[in-house]
Amino acid sequence: MKLYGFQKLTTLDYVGKLACTVFTGGCNFRCPFCHNASLVLRPEDEVNEEEVFSYLYKRKGLLEGICVSGGEPLLSDGIFPFLETCKRLGYAVKLDTNGAFPQRLIRAVEEGLVDRVAMDVKNCKEKYAQTTGIPNLSLSKVEESVQFLLSGRVDYELRTTVVAEFHGEEDFVRIGKWIAGAKEYYLQEFVDSGDLIGGNMHAVCKEEMERFRAAVVPYVPNARLRGV
Repeated sequence: MKLYGFQKLTTLDYVGKLACTVFTGGCNFRCPFCHNASLVLRPEDEVNEEEVFSYLYKRKGLLEGICVSGGEPLLSDGIFPFLETCKRLGYAVKLDTNGAFPQRLIRAVEEGLVDRVAMDVKNCKEKYAQTTGIPNLSLSKVEESVQFLLSGRVDYELRTTVVAEFHGEEDFVRIGKWIAGAKEYYLQEFVDSGDLIGGNMHAVCKEEMERFRAAVVPYVPNARLRGV
């Protein structure tokens, strides 16, 4: 599988585990606030897959998990052999996804290749196409992924990166109704990495983040803020 980034140690990407993170290239969405524009639009500086596996082999017993992020990892045909090798080496695997490939997600879970899934819920259904930068986006596949995760067949979190240009209180009421009963849901603070797909994107203040969280709580009681 083609990899375009390798962070050898993280205590943040896989909560509760000492892990590393790999990044795939390319994505089917074009979210203007995406902070990994170079990975999505012009991936370069490819990382040798064998280098990653060698590192994982040497760190057995010290490192606990690996996060597979992107880009969108489930775009790659090489994702399953890669995950199989990670599991064979004894690592817990966390997969980051935008939810657009439910059948691949379900397969990865059913084959025991993923221990935790982090899925982005970009916005309420009514504003999904606008938020993802894909006009006339069909939401059926994203909805299927949400329903699969809500079924509880794998450990998971749902998360929304909150951007002033795209999100308001009513949007979070609608998100709450959509994902009602979710085990874990986070409202993440937007951070301008300097490598955005779009421009002129802004975070919202802490008070507004808390107001948005409160709008979700009637439907997802344990909704939390992240990065605030």
